[in-house]
Amino acid sequence: MSEDKAIWPPIDPISAGLHGRCPRCGEGRLFSGFLAVGKRCVNCGLDYSYADAGDGPAVFVILIIGFIIVGLALWVEVTLSPPLWLHLLIWIPLALVLCLTALRLIKGVLLTLQYSNKAAEGRLDRGE
Repeated sequence: MSEDKAIWPPIDPISAGLHGRCPRCGEGRLFSGFLAVGKRCVNCGLDYSYADAGDGPAVFVILIIGFIIVGLALWVEVTLSPPLWLHLLIWIPLALVLCLTALRLIKGVLLTLQYSNKAAEGRLDRGE
C-alpha cells in the first residue's frame, strides 16, 4: 500500500466499512458485487489491491450469528417445544440471511480498518 499523494479528510473507518464506501474518500464504492472487492475507487482512484480480509470476516460471522441462532433455538425449544420441522423452517433461513448480511458488513469494516491502520503483510528487515 503506497502513501497517499493528496491530503484527504479523515474518514471514520467503521462508518465507511458499514456503508461499503472507500476508506480514503468515503464516497466511492468498496465492493463491485455483493462480497467482491472492486479494483479501485471511482471517486479518488485508491487501488484496492491491498485489501485482503482473508477468513477473518467469516470467523466473526460464524461466532456471532451462531451464538445468536443457537441461543434463540434453545430458548424456543425450552419454552414452546415445537416440532423439528418448524425449527428447520425458522432457523435455517434466518441463519442464511443474518450470515450473508453480517459477512458484507464485517468484511467492509475489516478492509477499511486495514487501510486506516496501514496494516500490511509482515516483512523481515534484513538491515541491508
